[in-house]
Amino acid sequence: MPPSIPSAPLRLHTAVQRYAWGSADDLAHLLQVPPDGQPMAELWLGAHPGAPSLADVDGEPVDLAALIRRAPTATLGRRVADEYGPRLPYLLKVLAASRALSLQVHPKPHAAREGYNQENARGVPLDSPERSFHDDQHKPEMAIALSQFEGLAGFRSPRTILAILDGLDGTLVDGVRRQLTADRSEASMRQAFRLVLAARTDAGSREDLDATVAAVRDRLARGSQFARADRTVLDLAEQHPGDPGAVASLLLNRFTLEPGEALFTAAGEVHAYLSGMAVEVMASSDNVLRAGLTSKHVDEEALIRCASFAPRMPVSPQVVESGVRGQVQTYRAPVSEFAITTADVDAAAAATLPAHGPRIVLCLDGRIDLVTSAGTMTLDRGQSAFVPHQAGDVAATGVGHVVCAWVP
Repeated sequence: MPPSIPSAPLRLHTAVQRYAWGSADDLAHLLQVPPDGQPMAELWLGAHPGAPSLADVDGEPVDLAALIRRAPTATLGRRVADEYGPRLPYLLKVLAASRALSLQVHPKPHAAREGYNQENARGVPLDSPERSFHDDQHKPEMAIALSQFEGLAGFRSPRTILAILDGLDGTLVDGVRRQLTADRSEASMRQAFRLVLAARTDAGSREDLDATVAAVRDRLARGSQFARADRTVLDLAEQHPGDPGAVASLLLNRFTLEPGEALFTAAGEVHAYLSGMAVEVMASSDNVLRAGLTSKHVDEEALIRCASFAPRMPVSPQVVESGVRGQVQTYRAPVSEFAITTADVDAAAAATLPAHGPRIVLCLDGRIDLVTSAGTMTLDRGQSAFVPHQAGDVAATGVGHVVCAWVP
């Protein structure tokens, strides 16, 4: 007989993804396990089939996705179940990067469905390294920095790009300059980015890219007015020698988030996280179309179809403070699948967390108690829980820092 669905928080057993860019120490510290010298890149909390969390139900570990399918109203609530079906619409992660992630874009809904169905029709296995679309969902995402968090997001204006490229050597940058000098439209930006992507497979591109990197290094040594952009090129060229993604970084906005600051990345936005630790929440998808800074599959045509080429500064989500001294912060992005609430909890300031729908709560530091009408669960640093809709109101007490993902 299958276990019942309790009206109390369910402790989660979560998966760690070991990508090459991950930190060897940061997630190990969070999870209170000894570092093993290997990279630990992402902690996944959710029901995505790529690495579903297991919920402790009556002492039995149960796949969270299966639990939700078995009792969608009890776990999700009728509103969320009616809108998204018997599935958790978000995926919560903790990301710990010691080097750059790939330059990438996530598809919009129609492009995700079309690409997924086309690859299925061609018989491309879901686990094939040549596959671009691993599911049929879009993937907007929001990152909240836990440490200083560095990245690239959205295209600079053509005017700014031309100023940055001025005086740099190389056939590739010459081509981008000519394209944007002749026409500063989105279509021209698309063609300029195509030139960068094409350089990946050009037999003579390595020497050309080395010449550009050398020119950037010389400019920086002379006292560059674009020092931050130049340092980014040099860092990426060192991490990924011969990859045109290093030069592509000059086309994109460079950002730094301090702890507590956040970034929203819409589907279609070209971006790359460079270093640091962050909580990340997204629509429950693993669709990543890569453009560079990677040895993995690059699908140039799919990426060009899915990417937005309008110049756009990085977007900060809306943040609303609450609690007795503003220690509760809720981050809202312009999407319906997810929101994040964080709280610094101590003896003088318990925190009320979102009261409806499917919630995942992670203790980032200290020790906190999740208090519901059905009882109390204690979470130490790195521990997490799934709070089903039928659990109702939930409060966090104790002393610590907690993050809660939910559906607004």
